[in-house]
Amino acid sequence: METMKGKICLVTGANAGIGKATTLGLAKMGAAVVMVSRNHERGEAARAEIMAESENDAVDLMIADLSSQQSIRQLAEDFKTRYERLDVLVNNAGGIFGSRSLTVDGLEYTFALNHLSYFLLTNLLLERIKESSPARIVNVSSQAQADATINFDDLQSEQNYNARRVYGQSKLANILFTYELARRLDGVDVTTNALHPGVVRTNFGRESTSRAFALMMRLIGPFLASPEKGASTSIYLATAPGVEGVTGKYFIDKQEQKSNAESYDTAVAQRLWQVSEELTGLA
Repeated sequence: METMKGKICLVTGANAGIGKATTLGLAKMGAAVVMVSRNHERGEAARAEIMAESENDAVDLMIADLSSQQSIRQLAEDFKTRYERLDVLVNNAGGIFGSRSLTVDGLEYTFALNHLSYFLLTNLLLERIKESSPARIVNVSSQAQADATINFDDLQSEQNYNARRVYGQSKLANILFTYELARRLDGVDVTTNALHPGVVRTNFGRESTSRAFALMMRLIGPFLASPEKGASTSIYLATAPGVEGVTGKYFIDKQEQKSNAESYDTAVAQRLWQVSEELTGLA
C-alpha cells in the first residue's frame, strides 16, 4: 500500500480533525508527512499517535500560527531549509468564528486564516512545488461557498459581520484561488483542486466566540461524518492516479462537482488575486 513512498507532503491544521486524518492516511501510504500545527504540545501528541498507527517514522512537525503572515513566512523558510522537494501541499487549516476579531496583521480573522493563509503559503512554496513536479496542491473548501459572494467593498466585514456569511465568503475565495492558480500553472505539471469534505465531526467551531454556535456544533456532533470520511477526498486528490493531470476542479465525495457560479468568473478571481497579493505583501 506504500504508493506514496518517496513523496513529501505538507498538511496544515494537522493535529486534529480532518487534517490529522489526512496526515494519517498519507503516512499509511508511505509518504513523509510534515504536519503544521499551531500548538506544540497537541502537535507532538498527534504526531506520536500517527507514527504509531501508520508504522511510519517519517512524520515531522512544524509549528506555525496561520493567522499570522510572519509565522507563515517563517514556516515556508523553515520548510525550504529542511526539505528539497514538496510533492503534495494540503491547505486544510481553517475555522468559523461567532464574532469579528482581528489577526496580529489587523485583518479580519476568518478571511485571513481561511483564505489568505492558503494564498500566502502556496505562493511562498510554489517554486519548490514546481521543482518537484508532477506535484499536487489540495485546497479544503466547503459547500458553504454555494450561496456566497465576494464582497470587495467590505472584505474585512467591518460593516456587517455574520459568521456564516463571512465563512462562506472565505470558502468561495478558496475556490476562486484554486481555479486562478490552475490557470496560472497552465503548462506546468502541478495540479490544484478544491474540495468539500462533508459536514464532519471535529472540534470545528469549538473556538467560536458565539456560545450558541459552539453549543449547536456539540449537539449535532454525533450525527456528522467521521474525520476519516472527511479526509477521504483530500487523500484522493493528493494521491489517486485517476486524478493525475486533473486541475482547477471542485470535488465532493471524490466526484467532480459544479461550484458557485461566481467561482467561474475570471474577473472576480483576478481581482481577488490582486487584493490578496496586496494584503499579504506579495504584490
